[in-house]
Amino acid sequence: MNPLDLTLSQLQLFVRIADAGSLSAAARQLQLTPAAASAGLKRIESAFGTRLVERSTRSMRLTPEGEVLLEHARRALGDMDDARALIGASGEVLSGDVHVAAPSDLGRGLVSSLLDRFIEQHPELRLTLYVSDTLQDLVRERVDLAIRYGDLPDSSLVARRLHLTPRALVASPDYIARHGVPAHPSELAHHNCLALYRSGRPHLSWSFSRDGEDLTVRVQGNRLAYDGALVRQWALQGLGIATKARLDILQDIAAGRLIELLPDWRGELFPLHAMLPAGRHMPLRVRRLLDFLGEQFARLEST
Repeated sequence: MNPLDLTLSQLQLFVRIADAGSLSAAARQLQLTPAAASAGLKRIESAFGTRLVERSTRSMRLTPEGEVLLEHARRALGDMDDARALIGASGEVLSGDVHVAAPSDLGRGLVSSLLDRFIEQHPELRLTLYVSDTLQDLVRERVDLAIRYGDLPDSSLVARRLHLTPRALVASPDYIARHGVPAHPSELAHHNCLALYRSGRPHLSWSFSRDGEDLTVRVQGNRLAYDGALVRQWALQGLGIATKARLDILQDIAAGRLIELLPDWRGELFPLHAMLPAGRHMPLRVRRLLDFLGEQFARLEST
């Protein structure tokens, strides 16, 4: 068999095997029997005259030749998806899977609502949303686009800035009624502060600025979490004061569920990025989603 005679379905099988790291998992995703998937892989290897996948009893990994084929197979499948979208009967028609990762609070709130809007505009798309404060391995977990706060952590990724937002100091009306409002950041030392772990360490040094003055306060409290959504929930329950990216709590502030404290002191600024694997072909559906998110975040009031 000549490599040029390979079908798109065979290339899709190979890409699924590489992504899943398992022949049986790839077979399930494509609704094939394991025997059919195995036979398909053998035909692909026969066409190239070389082993493309190293098999063991527990896992599969690509050979160097397999890595080369994977790059070109992704590009070929992506080009075909783009052509299919652009030649749609009613203009551009986006279809297929889109895998997005986002932080817990932002993912369940603002990002989820924006993705709902995008899917309404392109009903043939199928969305998978990973919500976690842990940065996913974009390649291994088949994430097309990750939305993350902070600077670019990995040179294997490329990033597009979506927004710049400060952290806001907030508490519930119930907490304020019981404990009062701090008049200065230094008074946070006398309050129960709800902290989030960052890079495995509790974030207990909170920074503020006002009129050119920078101030860092060491806080303490009886609750710490690895999940930003849990910190927000504790604040809503009146259990303490939290510092949250303002984008995460816009709706809570607008509804009066959380009250912004010390509004004349600006919290630490956080850039929000869309991150993608460097060098990977970006399907048209992902490019359109990235543009859509860029437009939507640009419309948000700078706070």
